[in-house]
Amino acid sequence: MDTREALGSWIDGPKAAAEKMGADFGYRGERLGLPKEGSGSIGGPGRRLGALFVDGWLVALVAYGLLGNGSAGSANMWTTPLLFAVIVLLLATTGTTFGKRLFGLRVVRLDGGRATIPQVLLRTALLFLVVPALVWDRDTRGLHDKAVGTVEVRI
Repeated sequence: MDTREALGSWIDGPKAAAEKMGADFGYRGERLGLPKEGSGSIGGPGRRLGALFVDGWLVALVAYGLLGNGSAGSANMWTTPLLFAVIVLLLATTGTTFGKRLFGLRVVRLDGGRATIPQVLLRTALLFLVVPALVWDRDTRGLHDKAVGTVEVRI
């Protein structure tokens, strides 16, 4: 076997090379006991980013209209703390935010129950640090989810 074949090309990456050699990584969420698709399966990264964008946009709109008195500078000061508060409040009470609901997502513990308030607080704080959310495992769970034992699943 050629070294290039074992390592994979720079486009495919090592996972594709390992799969060509017969390694079976399974589907996202299989190691967690989640279904492959449909309700209860892990939500894809596109859905999660879309939901976060919608939540941020809605909060920015509220901050601009209600708290910033029409001033963009003042609204920018309110957007981040308000987004943090909205995410924590909604995830702690319903397990979903407006954006997550729109994209059909919910945050749950690994055993399927609702995330606790400390879990939601730490998860959201890590999400706002950005880097933990950008580091994923094989199931596309970010470090912010792994640290608190939660997963974002489809409704």
